[in-house]
Amino acid sequence: MKKYFKLFIPIVTLTVILSGCSLPFLGGTGDKNSVKIGMQNTSESQIIGHIDRLMIEHEAKKDNVNENNIQMINNLGSSTVTFNAMNTGDANISSARYTGTDLTGALNMDPITDPDKALKVVRKAFDEDYNQKWYGSYGFENTYAMMVTKETAEKYNLKKVSDMKNVADKLEAGVDSSWMKRPGDGYPAFKEKYGFDFKRTRPMQIGLVYDALNTGKMDVVLGYTTDGRIASYDLVVLEDDLRFFPPYDASPLVTEELIKEKPYVDRAMKKLEGKISTEQMQKLNYEADNNLKEPAVVAEEFLKKHNYFDDEKDGE
Repeated sequence: MKKYFKLFIPIVTLTVILSGCSLPFLGGTGDKNSVKIGMQNTSESQIIGHIDRLMIEHEAKKDNVNENNIQMINNLGSSTVTFNAMNTGDANISSARYTGTDLTGALNMDPITDPDKALKVVRKAFDEDYNQKWYGSYGFENTYAMMVTKETAEKYNLKKVSDMKNVADKLEAGVDSSWMKRPGDGYPAFKEKYGFDFKRTRPMQIGLVYDALNTGKMDVVLGYTTDGRIASYDLVVLEDDLRFFPPYDASPLVTEELIKEKPYVDRAMKKLEGKISTEQMQKLNYEADNNLKEPAVVAEEFLKKHNYFDDEKDGE
């Protein structure tokens, strides 16, 4: 396992590099103890960010606190930008951070395929090195997965990735461009692990693979397990039976300084542990991406349906 180092690049510089312009929240974040939730530019991160906000507001009321000035920092371009926003104080909550992403990114470690070990490692590292609390998973992971249409699954009797071994020479695959040559958990290692290659493998932008599969241009694609388009196109997610892909369990990350200042934040985050399954997150993303509901509306409907989890004891 690689030894990790503190990764820090001034967020203004990094943001300009990635987006070509500055972000509106920089330099105007208000009181250092105000709640500032950083979210990436995906429906998933936005929905989870608003779930966090509403849960915090709800728990604050129990302490007779009117926490109605929570700042929502939208559209952070990447996990690296979010990481730096937390370390500069521009954000003090990350709505959704993924174990596999921060292991190989912020912590510069090799991938860990055991979910419990991966979670343990990132929790310890962020606590000791950054004074930030990495909570238990919301209950879902957004990892890479091989997908096919129902017709293809039935034609070749595909349920697991290993099931493609005898028919791979007939299948054309569309995969994330960055995955093609990535060491460790990329395509070369995938071929070695599963022992087969496809008839043809085409690198594509991740957002295009679902349409390519749905229109028949590809037979199998590499997508994300919580993407709402899985439900939109009624796709079949093949089981990663050899556990090749690292776990990308999703959790909130909060600075210890904010927890000390506002204990109800900690209480709210704990109540969300294990409450959103991968299938449920797919449905929530579907509501935003397919039914075009605002992420804030999707979040509020979800929490109201579950009564803000008040029917369970705090801390469970």
